[in-house]
Amino acid sequence: MKKLTTLHSLHSLLTSPFFTVAQIKQLGVSPARLAYYIKKKQIKRLSRGIYQSSDYQGSPEIFQWEDLIEAVNSVPGGVICLVSALAIYEMTEEIPRKHWIAISHSTSMTREGSIKIVRFRNMELGKTEVELGGIRLPIFERERTIIDAFRLLSRETAIKALKMALLKKGNKIDLKKLQTYAKKLRFNIDPYLITATT
Repeated sequence: MKKLTTLHSLHSLLTSPFFTVAQIKQLGVSPARLAYYIKKKQIKRLSRGIYQSSDYQGSPEIFQWEDLIEAVNSVPGGVICLVSALAIYEMTEEIPRKHWIAISHSTSMTREGSIKIVRFRNMELGKTEVELGGIRLPIFERERTIIDAFRLLSRETAIKALKMALLKKGNKIDLKKLQTYAKKLRFNIDPYLITATT
């Protein structure tokens, strides 16, 4: 494959905020060709297995979430959770210092730096997607996120998240779903619901 033809075949990826090795391979580009583009500074390596066009100009929304997008995509099977999910759902005033990513309890993986790994036994319960700057990312629903906050974060953070979710205009939380998740995750949410709604 000729160099120009190969780079042209990557056009759809080059306009994205980032892309993975798997996506490059699907387009028939070899690791050697990728290494060539990196050497020529046409593509830059953001982190292990994550790349970006050197000419990429992100939108303001992408810029806001760029590190989180990169973080969740660098963790195989990772799902945005806890403080990072609360920030996306606007259920906290806290600015996450790390990107909170859930992985399966059985996965042996550690991450340092800006990623906080949390191991969950049930990775499918409440798993959904959110779109940030045109990119779909795995995240737990707001109802599951609230229950997880009670289980794994401080009571103060969790109660504040519950109150913010209940006061949110439009897109409110589903109380039935919240109670269903609480039951499945063996957490009694009722006393906190009574406190937050009275």
